Amino acid sequence: MRLFTAIDISPEVKVTLATLLDRLRPLAKLHWIPVEKLHITTKFIGEWPEERLDELKRALAAISSSGAVEIVIRRLGWLPSPRSARTLYAGVEPSEALTALASATERAATGVGVLAEDRIFRPHLTLARTRKRVPLGALKHALAEIEHSAIGSYRASSFALYLSTGGKYTKLQEFQLTNS
Repeated sequence: MRLFTAIDISPEVKVTLATLLDRLRPLAKLHWIPVEKLHITTKFIGEWPEERLDELKRALAAISSSGAVEIVIRRLGWLPSPRSARTLYAGVEPSEALTALASATERAATGVGVLAEDRIFRPHLTLARTRKRVPLGALKHALAEIEHSAIGSYRASSFALYLSTGGKYTKLQEFQLTNS
């Protein structure tokens, strides 16, 4: 089972993102991620044995938080860089609460045997990808106009464990972010 944990995007912000992507999609031949699949990954787990799924769920359910997490989606950018553009993303401000949730998720997962992440948590939404060089001039020009604009914000009251199979994401369990 290929698993990850993530925070879902609010319906209101999905509407804003859908409008934005409808405007950008015709400008470049990229693999655009459907809006309904957008999420903020808090921990990539990778392959996990099905017979240990309940153990992982219990570890995630034991995460304590200080309540809902404020999510602010603000800027657009390229990974690994604008010159070597392979992934178009929307940046998520790494608030203290969001970073704490990612750290707690990391500790809970590694506590049951998931490999520790070796990179810094950088929250984002992957909007589009490409493996080959494609003309991006028109898209980059459009992005320059909206690059630092606020896209949306909301309060996330939960995170979820997802199964990724054949490009489809299935929510296995949702965990509430409540004051402990």
